Amino acid sequence: MSILAVQSASPEPVEMPTSSAGRRHRVGVGTWIALGILVFFMLVALFGPLLVSTDPSSISLMDSFGPPQPGHPLGFDGEGRDLFARLVYGARSSMLGPILVVLISTLLGGSIALSAAWIGGAYDAVVARVIDALFAFPGLLLAILAVSLVGPGLLAASIALSIGYTPYVARIIRSAALQERSLPYVSALTVQGLGGTSVVLRHILPNVSGIIVAAATLSYGYALIDLAALSFIGLGVQPPASDWGVMVANGIPGLLQGYPQASLYASACIVLVVGAVNFLGDRLTEAAEGGR
Repeated sequence: MSILAVQSASPEPVEMPTSSAGRRHRVGVGTWIALGILVFFMLVALFGPLLVSTDPSSISLMDSFGPPQPGHPLGFDGEGRDLFARLVYGARSSMLGPILVVLISTLLGGSIALSAAWIGGAYDAVVARVIDALFAFPGLLLAILAVSLVGPGLLAASIALSIGYTPYVARIIRSAALQERSLPYVSALTVQGLGGTSVVLRHILPNVSGIIVAAATLSYGYALIDLAALSFIGLGVQPPASDWGVMVANGIPGLLQGYPQASLYASACIVLVVGAVNFLGDRLTEAAEGGR
């Protein structure tokens, strides 16, 4: 890609910003495909249940492991429940549950990281050591412990995972905020009399927002896998409610009998969404690091 330059009074050429067409070219086809996959499944989670008339929990033993038929395009599971309806209804908890994890962990981690980067000194050192210590405690293990204490369910698992993900988010944001804090413009704003809160919220936070979005996107994929794993072992969404993790677990007997549809379809949805999210997260991370 060519770079336009103009001759100024200085002997050094001044690079002009690349055109919007160039920026669109760098997005790439893969990014649009990943974004399309994510948007599709999010729309299914939000509006799919409104368009499916079949009860996903309705049992019909006469249709056990039945093949696809009109009105039931994916066939039935071992208990005669419509697989398409269960996939659609399961998308709601599987896709929306991780959003709660991302929101809570980003708010907690971002607040801790930005305050530590601005205050610095002993407070920042303590925060850094606590974050390092919490990394030794897996978020999934914390979620299992919390669910065992308060009972299984999507809400308890999501809140527990949010606490477990907070150190990961805080470390990333703190690193970016410390770099931004050391730039000359921050000292200039302080000399002009701007308070710390104003500098952090109006200047530092917008400048590290790209890193925050990238970290949140990657956290979403990890949270989806962890919540599905908790549902798989019976600590997340509880049967007969529909959830992709529950479907994978319920499909194991059929898998052993030569009917892998339930586990296969749910696993494919998880793989597609997590793959798309991780791809977008990597692209956002590259863009955020390239813009710094």
